[in-house]
Amino acid sequence: MTMPRPLTLLIGFALLTALPFALVSALQGIDGLDMAQAEPTRFLHPEDGAASRALFVHMIAGAAVTLLALLQPVAAIRDRWPRVHRVSGRIVVFGALLTAAGGLTYIARQGTIGGAGMSAGFALYGVLLAGAAIMTLRHAGRDIARHRRWGLRLTWLAIGSWLYRVQYGLWHAASGGAGSTPSFDGPFDQAMFVGFFLPHLILLEIYLRRRPGPAAPPQGAIRPPPPREGTRSLQKG
Repeated sequence: MTMPRPLTLLIGFALLTALPFALVSALQGIDGLDMAQAEPTRFLHPEDGAASRALFVHMIAGAAVTLLALLQPVAAIRDRWPRVHRVSGRIVVFGALLTAAGGLTYIARQGTIGGAGMSAGFALYGVLLAGAAIMTLRHAGRDIARHRRWGLRLTWLAIGSWLYRVQYGLWHAASGGAGSTPSFDGPFDQAMFVGFFLPHLILLEIYLRRRPGPAAPPQGAIRPPPPREGTRSLQKG
């Protein structure tokens, strides 16, 4: 499945704009791993080091996945440098599993600032991210069409954290933050519990289902007869 050129250009633009988010996220995660920050924050829980470290691993892995996942659907990389595509794809899969595991661990131990609704939405996101990573790897080298479809799902999920912040930024710029509160209990906040990933997946599924598959042979077409036994044995030899 070759990405349309406008979509490839859009991915390139997204890669440039996602870079600052990824750098900040990675630096925050690296800085927090040693648990040496002076003051507790909503990310750092000195009384629960396992939850905090899980979240910091989630941030570091998520930063790498956000950038690398955007490169995976680009046909120019996949066709010209297939080894780069394979190696970076394995990193994306492993990073997505780490991201999901870290986030789910944190949610299970500490919950989220937005309460049960946010915890449920973010947990669903983590499960879908891990599932897409596993299915993408499962079909790699076996079923290219399915591998690429699952790879596209993984890409959209992998950039979910960045899209979450982009959507918040656009909403605040357009509405001044209407329906959003510091405790994330406003109507816009609640819609965003799944709004940062689920609508994109639905649109992607519509695109994948409407995209024509490989052309089937015309009805009535004459198929070549199977090779005779003697010919088959010669081919084996």
